[in-house]
Amino acid sequence: MKFSELNLDQDILTAITNAGFTEATPIQAQTIPLVLSGVDVIGQAQTGTGKTASFGLPLLQEVDVHAPFVQALVISPTRELAVQTQEELHRLGKNKHVSVQAVYGGSDIRRQIKALQNHPQIVVGTPGRLLDHIKRHTLKLENVRTVVLDEADEMLDMGFVDDIENILKNVQTKHQTLLYSATMPKPIMNIAERFMQDPKIVQIKSKELTADKIEQYMIRSKDFEKFNIMTRLFDVQKPELALIFGRTKRRVDELTRGLKARGYNAEGIHGDLSQQKRMSVLRQFKAGKLDYLVATDVAARGLDISGVSHVYNYDIPQDPDSYVHRIGRTGRAGRSGVSVTFVSPNEMSYLRSIEQLTKVRMLPLKPPTDEQALAGQLETAKEQIALQVKNDRLAKLNDAAQDLLEQYDATTLVAVLLKNLTKDSEDIPVKITPERPLAARRYNGGNRRRDNNRRGGRSRSNGNYRGNSNNNHGHRNKRDRNYTIRNNK
Repeated sequence: MKFSELNLDQDILTAITNAGFTEATPIQAQTIPLVLSGVDVIGQAQTGTGKTASFGLPLLQEVDVHAPFVQALVISPTRELAVQTQEELHRLGKNKHVSVQAVYGGSDIRRQIKALQNHPQIVVGTPGRLLDHIKRHTLKLENVRTVVLDEADEMLDMGFVDDIENILKNVQTKHQTLLYSATMPKPIMNIAERFMQDPKIVQIKSKELTADKIEQYMIRSKDFEKFNIMTRLFDVQKPELALIFGRTKRRVDELTRGLKARGYNAEGIHGDLSQQKRMSVLRQFKAGKLDYLVATDVAARGLDISGVSHVYNYDIPQDPDSYVHRIGRTGRAGRSGVSVTFVSPNEMSYLRSIEQLTKVRMLPLKPPTDEQALAGQLETAKEQIALQVKNDRLAKLNDAAQDLLEQYDATTLVAVLLKNLTKDSEDIPVKITPERPLAARRYNGGNRRRDNNRRGGRSRSNGNYRGNSNNNHGHRNKRDRNYTIRNNK
């Protein structure tokens, strides 16, 4: 369905066109008419399916730009998602001159208070900081017409249910409530029952909620083996843009330092970094200036980054839902993706619980050898040389090149060039502090238990190492499973 068929105003349609969009995604096509009609809506949609626009476009259309008070409130689980949502709403509402303000922890509250005094029509914020402003009477909600709970299951996992309820209790006027979530656990439905009036439920069909273009693999390895195996995988699989998940902040820091030491273009994000640093790293990653982003679950929640070709779970998540959110960052917009999960022998119960949720058995992946990693590096080096020969002006170097050819044979010179373009990465020692593996647990069929105390490659076939992002992932052998992630509870 085209956006022009959704009864949106011309200034909104112009902004959509300027953003490069023409066709609405399923969640947008089904929810925008409902939101415009004024009813409460529950939308179940995976991250990356266009949820922000599905609630943002109707919000922007209904805003009265001449009214100097907050008319819509968007509650987001993380600072990054709040900023991301603000930027998206600002871009789509630019022609209409809608004022959107984000408020979140870790930023100067005095500056936020001053911004709120400028009377934004839409406020996006994290639960804790929103409550702080409400208690200070710097955020007034008496004229709020619409409340959006974005990534509701993420907020549940982060322990924000009480904060959300307290915020909703402060919205005294009759208003519309919109709830968006990738999964629908019982506590989310309880919130819906308490604070929503006869909500219309839009649940994208399983086929549309799947990550069937993501090929999922697992590698059994001890903790001290993982780093070297992972860097060899990088050389073989050649990810265009990769996300690496670590269980702890220390783990993220050490992985980032280790990758940089071995010549990989990487940065890390976690909750202890300043907001400015985190946003700077994310901007670099989105712009393609970084190849690898290392993150904790909390830091990466709600991020919508296009072009991620590979997700590496350096540490297996203890919550199966976290796995779905992690790998959902690849395989978007019709593109294929790869996920690789490292698991120690006594963590196999967590792997099985993930497979129970996703209805997919991860294929075991044999770690690449040093020879395969070197072959991958040499292939990349040859591509770089071919590109330079084609594009660079080399005539000014001809005399120097001729001098070298008189001293050394051509094979030796080319070998030196290849050595400089490749790296003997494992010659550079990297120490990653061992993390205690997750405690083994029993997994009883479908009765999944959630641990709320959270802290925040491909297989060989016919001699060919699968996993290069340039391969056609559509061809699978007959024994391959249908790679489908079902986010339904």
